[in-house]
Order: sequence, then C-alpha cells, then structure tokens
Amino acid sequence: MKTKKHQISIVKKMLIAVVLGIICGILFLYLREYLLSVNKEKIWIIISRIFFNDISEEKGFYSIGLFYIIGQLFMRSIQLMIVPLVLSSLAIALCSMTDTNRFGKIVGKTIIIFIIFYIIGALLASCFAYFLKNLGVFSVQLPEIYEKSIVTMEAYNPLVTIINIIPYNIVDSISSNNSILSVVLIAIIIGICLNKIGKESNYIKELLTAISNIVNLYMNFIINKISPIAIFCMITRSFAIYGIEYLTPTIAWMISTIIISIVLVFTIYPIGIFISTGLNPFIFIKKITKVGLFAAATNSSAATLPLNTKTCIEELGCSEEISSFILPTGMTINMNGTTVMHMMSITFIATAAGINLRPEHLVIAAFLSICTAMGTPAIPVAGTTMIFVILSGLGFTSDFCMIGYALVLAMNYPPGMAAITLNVVGDAATNVIINEKENKLDKEKYYS
Repeated sequence: MKTKKHQISIVKKMLIAVVLGIICGILFLYLREYLLSVNKEKIWIIISRIFFNDISEEKGFYSIGLFYIIGQLFMRSIQLMIVPLVLSSLAIALCSMTDTNRFGKIVGKTIIIFIIFYIIGALLASCFAYFLKNLGVFSVQLPEIYEKSIVTMEAYNPLVTIINIIPYNIVDSISSNNSILSVVLIAIIIGICLNKIGKESNYIKELLTAISNIVNLYMNFIINKISPIAIFCMITRSFAIYGIEYLTPTIAWMISTIIISIVLVFTIYPIGIFISTGLNPFIFIKKITKVGLFAAATNSSAATLPLNTKTCIEELGCSEEISSFILPTGMTINMNGTTVMHMMSITFIATAAGINLRPEHLVIAAFLSICTAMGTPAIPVAGTTMIFVILSGLGFTSDFCMIGYALVLAMNYPPGMAAITLNVVGDAATNVIINEKENKLDKEKYYS
C-alpha cells in the first residue's frame, strides 16, 4: 500500500530557508573575517567569486556568482509577470465590482465604505511607518565600501506623477515594469468599459480570465517551488557580504506591522460603526473576535468566510441576502489589511536600502497598494508578492531593495496573520453598516 507523502507548507519552507540562510550567511561572514585576519584574503576572494559576486559589475567579469545568479533569476521571474498580473486581476475585479444593474445602491455603498477603510488604513499605517522611519528603526548601517551602491532619489515635482499616469501609447506602458501607474489606469479603463459593453465583451473577459489563470499557475510554481531556494541564496549572500545589519530592522518591521494591524482592528472598525450607525461598537468587537482569531489561525479569508457569515447573520443580526453579497465581495476586493502591510513593508525596504523616503512616495505607494490589493489574486502570499509591483512603480529596484524584499517575502507569515484579521473584520464591519443603512439589521439580535 502506497503511503501519502507529507507535503511541507510553503510557509514552513520559507521559514526553513530563512533560518538556514541566516546561519549559512553568518558562518560565511565569520569565515571572511577569519581569513582576512590571518592574511588569507585570496581564499575569500575565490569563495566570493564562486558564490556571491555580482557578475553584472566590471569586477565580476571573472566570477561565477552562483547565489547572485539564482537570486536574480528568481526576482526576474517575478518581474516577468508583473504587468499581466496587474492588468488581468484588476480589470477582472472591476468587471465584477461595477455590476450596478444587479445590486444597485448597495454595491455603490459597499465599495465606498471599502475605499474609505482602505484610505484610513493606508493613512494611519503610513504615518506610523514614517514615524518609525524617522526614529531610525528601519535604518541599516552598511559597511562604507557598499555605501556608493545606495540608491538616492533626485528631487522632483510629485505632480509630474499625475501627468505620467496617462502614457503616450499603451504598448510602451505595458512593456515596462517602470510604468505600473499607467498599467493600473489601463486596467481600470478596461474593467469599467468591459462592464458597460455587456455581453458583447464576454470573449475579452474570458481572455482576461484565462490570462489571470495562467499568471496564477505560473506564480504558484515560482512561489512554491523556486522561492525557498532563492530566498536561501539571497539571504545567505546578504549576510555573507553585508553582515547582520538587516536582522534587527526586519524584526522591527514584523513587530510594528503586527502592532499597527491589531490597533487598527480595535479602532477604525468600531469607530466607523459608531459614527455611521450609532450602534454600540463594543458588542461588535466582542462577537467578531472569534472570527478574527480564526482568520489569523488559518491565514485564509476563504476558510473564514463560513464562520464570518454565520456570525454576521446569527449574532450581529445582518440580513442573509445582503451578507451573501457583501462578505464574498469583501473577501475578493477588501484587502485593507494587505494595504497596511504594504505601507509598512515599503517604508522598511526603502529605508533599509538607504533611500530617503518622502511623504509623496508614500502617497503613490498607497494608491498603487489600494489598486493592487483590490485585484490581489488567490495565490500563496499574494499580498506580499504584490509589494514588488509597488516597488517597481516607485522605481525602488536596487540590489539593496531586493534584499529587503526577500526578507519581507520570507518573513511575511506573522504580519500576514494580523493583516488578514484586519481584512475579515473589515468585511463584517461593512456588512453591519450597510445592513443598518438599508434598515435590514435586526437590532434585538445585535444587542442580545
């Protein structure tokens, strides 16, 4: 009788890759220091040429750079699908969002509330991240020999970004990862227009769905099969070359993301319910807590949907008809927890890479995050993967940025648990608000 092979989850694979990468990186770091101290620098030069050197630089002409090559192939594999990922997922999301003929005013109210929570979450997370950045929490003190590689941002008028959103032609914008804002605009236009056209556009919708399925299948393979090996190589190389300077800021990013997510769960939603409906927000928090804990434990909005629906209908007094629309829709497009994580991650990555992140950068990052979060596909660590879209849109693609991104991708599970809690509780809060506004909320059941 054949025994079923035990499959290790992607989260465990990434954690193993991180631990092994840190251990191997520190061992190589100590080996380097030892060889330099006993005047055997040539041995380290040979090791560095075989494993770590950047072969794209002039001094890397005689190098193999195995770990560098693996890391670059992985990052380019993700970059390969950035444009089709944004274009297809966001256009499809907008096709379903704008079906006003079927859902009428409820759709409009739902989307407005989702967007309001998105903006508030992004604003508060940005302020918190910028505050931590100014305190130096995310700063990395790199050795002097690497400081010349740090990316600096030239001064520019941020209003130029508004002009650049509209490209001269579509082909140029979708052929480069540096025009993500334009790709977002094109996706929005396509999604809305396809919905207005109606049945005649079904073939194009099917094409976009097929493209989305191809992208998701490809990304599943890259994340599940390739990312643990690539993350191991990138982290080993980072610690071997740059030392342990990234370790403390990474832990600070994890803890601060979890803290801001938990704080927002217990503030923006209860306050939103109280301001918009006058209901007692403490009752909502008391009854919805188990849903948030379940979401954190499973790390899945889809797995939490049945419990969320049951709690909203049986304990919070929401209408089954409205809940059956709002909760599945929220599971698809209401990813404000993901946006909070994006803002914290972008600030950490940019600051650790030596970039002087300014408020206008965070505004652009928030816009990109909200757009991409609404169209986030159902792939493993999808929200974290979409961080690369934002980095590309901001032009933050230096080697140091990729080191930070690799650490975020590898260590996303604990912050992701907090972010997904923010998502599902936000769905329930929106459901309560819409039910109350439509006079469908059973207040006796809510207060029972």
